Amino acid sequence: MPNWRKRREQAAIREAKSKAKMERYYNSKVRSVSFKPRDLVYRKNKASHPEDTGKLGPKWIGPYEVTEALGKGAYKLRDQDGNQLPRTWNIRNLKKCYVHKM
Repeated sequence: MPNWRKRREQAAIREAKSKAKMERYYNSKVRSVSFKPRDLVYRKNKASHPEDTGKLGPKWIGPYEVTEALGKGAYKLRDQDGNQLPRTWNIRNLKKCYVHKM
């Protein structure tokens, strides 16, 4: 086997080890998020394709109540008036709402 092929294979092995190490580090820092029914969440304003409100407009809308967890990060939501939202929402477009009672 020529020398350059051997060096190329060794480089590929080192690259794979390096990527695996970075992946382990990244996955150790990531916190998984999930919501249960009755949790309050905000939804991302951009995800609902609203009219452009400018740069000072709200980025998050809510709070909404999670009514059903459909799996793989999909959730059904209900607004404060009790109306069910017409579509499902992905977890990427939701964040936890913390309500402080006084």
